[in-house]
Amino acid sequence: MTADVALPRVDFYVLESADERARLLYACRYIEKAFAQKHTVYVHVDNAADAKVLDDLLWTFNEKSFIPHSRVGADAAPVQIGHEQTHPAQVLVQLAAEPLAGFNQYERVAEFVDAAPTRREQGRKRFAWYRDQGVRPETHKVATESRY
Repeated sequence: MTADVALPRVDFYVLESADERARLLYACRYIEKAFAQKHTVYVHVDNAADAKVLDDLLWTFNEKSFIPHSRVGADAAPVQIGHEQTHPAQVLVQLAAEPLAGFNQYERVAEFVDAAPTRREQGRKRFAWYRDQGVRPETHKVATESRY
């Protein structure tokens, strides 16, 4: 009998808003919570410009918190932001349009989808892709907070 490889838990957080900033702010709060629980986090984005946006947002989204983070290769912060490949961590925050092929090296994967038609369709495709990989993603509907 062969041992089954444990697949990560995959959660989709589906926001009712089509606002990209609301999606990113929700992801920042998720990253903040993961960091508070002493998890290492890799945030996967589409490109260097998206990495800069998220890097800046993690500094400013909550004036009462500090999340040590950097771009992959800059230093060994517990939260790393990248766009070209996987990076070792416990939690994958997946903000890119395409799924990350090495997702199975993480304990948890968090996907964030808003109501913008293109991003919603990309989210559906990623959801189906995970199912094709043998994962049963969980979906969580998120009401957008009016303060953002």
